[in-house]
Amino acid sequence: MQVNRDLLDPNFEVYRLSLDAIPTYTVELDTAVEEVKLKDAHYTLAHMQAFGMYNYLHLDPWYEDSVLFVDCKGRVLSLTVTLDTALGKPREVFSTASESSECEDRVCASLSFTSATWAALSDGSGRLFLLRSGKRGEGSNSKPLFSEDLGEPFTILHSVSHVQAGLHTMEVLLLRIPVDLEDPKGSGFVVSLEWLTVSNTAAQGQEKKYEVRKRRVLRGKTVPHYAAVAPQGKGLVVASDKPFVFTHVDGCAVEQIEAAPVERTDPIYFWQQTGEDITVCVRTPEGLSREEVEFQLTPDNISIGVRGFPPLLGGQMFASVDPEASAWIIKEDRSLEVTLQKRSEGPMWPELVLGDSRGEYVVSDEQAALIHERLTHLTSENLNANPDVDKPPCNNQELEDCDVVPEDSSSLTHFDAESLKPTQVVNLGSNQYLFTVDVNPSEMPCLCLRHDVDALLWQPRPDRPDHMWEHIATFNALGYVQASKREKKFSTCAPDFSYASLCECLRRAMIYRQPAPVDTVLFNRKQGRQIGQVAKQQVASLDSDKPILGFRATNERLFILTAANLFVLKVSNPGAFFFLCDQTTAPPCQSMCPHHVH
Repeated sequence: MQVNRDLLDPNFEVYRLSLDAIPTYTVELDTAVEEVKLKDAHYTLAHMQAFGMYNYLHLDPWYEDSVLFVDCKGRVLSLTVTLDTALGKPREVFSTASESSECEDRVCASLSFTSATWAALSDGSGRLFLLRSGKRGEGSNSKPLFSEDLGEPFTILHSVSHVQAGLHTMEVLLLRIPVDLEDPKGSGFVVSLEWLTVSNTAAQGQEKKYEVRKRRVLRGKTVPHYAAVAPQGKGLVVASDKPFVFTHVDGCAVEQIEAAPVERTDPIYFWQQTGEDITVCVRTPEGLSREEVEFQLTPDNISIGVRGFPPLLGGQMFASVDPEASAWIIKEDRSLEVTLQKRSEGPMWPELVLGDSRGEYVVSDEQAALIHERLTHLTSENLNANPDVDKPPCNNQELEDCDVVPEDSSSLTHFDAESLKPTQVVNLGSNQYLFTVDVNPSEMPCLCLRHDVDALLWQPRPDRPDHMWEHIATFNALGYVQASKREKKFSTCAPDFSYASLCECLRRAMIYRQPAPVDTVLFNRKQGRQIGQVAKQQVASLDSDKPILGFRATNERLFILTAANLFVLKVSNPGAFFFLCDQTTAPPCQSMCPHHVH
């Protein structure tokens, strides 16, 4: 994953707290939102991640400022905002009450917008609906063209629609947490992803009839942070702490072919280097005489061999040498030792011959001691007694909680739809997953990852194998800010990247805007310089004591759902009054990042 340095701002300093009120409008719900409480049997972290922290509000990426949710009566309600001061009541577009059955292990009802006219719906009890709708933004009703009970309850993670050779097909990705019968010593549950391919099987001219054409099942140990089907159903992208593997296709077990262990061969040669020269030791047949040695050396190329055999070592060297100052000898009748004099003293070579991996680099004891000495200040548990003036010392006791990297290293994997094998695996390491957002509904959802203190937004491009992950936006210092918010429940950003937002479990939402020019003249009182751009932070406090169940953002509005109300926050017109935090005139800020972010 290659970071676009042009999208990074190394000079970013601080978010300024704006005191401007955010216009907030409230819609009272006639019926409460359907919130599924976890049962005592669902005690695992996986259940909490998948269902306990579920976002019950769904944003329609095909129609701006249109959100949907499911209430306790099984009705899918839609609200489209055109004028904030004239909000109507959410309108019913579909109901699952007539077809849903009572389910003891019921999970959250879920919704995925497959295209501008199709949507996938789960009632939470194990039934999948594929809905055909008109213009959803106008509140048109939806008609189910596919309805099937798929067994155990599930939630829908993603869906896409495509037409190939005149055949309309929908790819739907489901998440389940069934009981794990194969590993009784574990948590008792396993995370299962089921990838369904549903196609229209009716002949031309007949009424549409959709059936499941293919089922693929993946299993893993943790709930994926991100999971989405590639356009045209050509692949699957999964980001998770533990790897997922395909286990079944159409009910048949998939044989897990383990990669054959690579047979390690003994190196043909060994080499060492200093700043001035290189020593190469080539293994040769025992009893070799000087007459049988074939040795050629130019400033840029080397060839070493034995008469009658292919060259043992040959090719272009990493850098130039001085042939006149180089020499070779036979040692103990079993090896050939070559001394090469570097033409440019000082730089260390990463390899001897370009592209030749048959040799082994050997670090001398003196070099190892020197490297250890140079790295001691990076690995020591104690403060450096003599730090540089511009590089203050630190140790692990000085790290804050939000600097700590989780022990489990997550990965981002792309699976090919035909072979079911991973084609690309990216180790995310300390790049903590933050959130998922739909920027362009015709493309895969974007995922936001922490990069140092910033938050970087990545757009998957499966059609570009050499550049599959594109860095498209940066939210300055948001990675650190988000990690420091202990009460955070949801996070998201505007599709045009104008702001990012976090919300807590109760009442509060924080908005972090991109830096923008200011009309007034502002000076940094500590440094005495004029500020041309300001990144603003705003805080909204809702008039509600109920937990936040849903949180979505558009370019102009922020939607927050509770059990009884839907709040609409107008965020497109930021004000111009700020509270400027200055450590010379104010108390030290709490939970600050190295940029003093508020």
